Amino acid sequence: MVERQLRRRGIEDKRALRAMEEVPRERFVPADVRSRAYGDGALPIGEGQTISQPWIVARMTALLALAGAERVLEVGTGSGYSAAVLSRCASHVVTVERHATLADRARATLAELGYRNVEVHAGDGSIGQPDRAPFDAIVVTAAAVSAPPPALLRQLVPGGVLVCPVKGESDDEQLVRVRDGEIEVIAAVRFVPLVEDGS
Repeated sequence: MVERQLRRRGIEDKRALRAMEEVPRERFVPADVRSRAYGDGALPIGEGQTISQPWIVARMTALLALAGAERVLEVGTGSGYSAAVLSRCASHVVTVERHATLADRARATLAELGYRNVEVHAGDGSIGQPDRAPFDAIVVTAAAVSAPPPALLRQLVPGGVLVCPVKGESDDEQLVRVRDGEIEVIAAVRFVPLVEDGS
């Protein structure tokens, strides 16, 4: 997976690649799709949600340019896989999932596998986790409408980076990276929508 799907498609960040090698992706997907865990695509995990394809997880992690000492917020825990990858690249990860069932499952899987520097919260990820802020980096794994939620931007340290898919007026989605108010468009993507305000 790492060689064929990641390195050959331009992922060069050493921390991200090492994390993708170390984290057992098959432990984060339902038993009936485990045989496809390392395939080049998203997989269903329940509650209408998916685990992103490996390239997306690696790309978003690499875009954060983590050095190892950062505190990271992830919005959209899903299976917990991305949080596990991030935990191998940063010192502490706070992850928020709006589906309590998925949050509980991810928390149990992460604990079972020994990822001690990840804390999982159930709630509205669009408002972040103010009581745990500020964060050096934030990654959003669901598409925001028109722009990343302002509440998340306020929880970044000065110079911090936020990576988020954003849905435009024509239904296209772009992965963007935001730092100090500057928005950089990275690539066209497709994500489940970010549900805000508990709706």
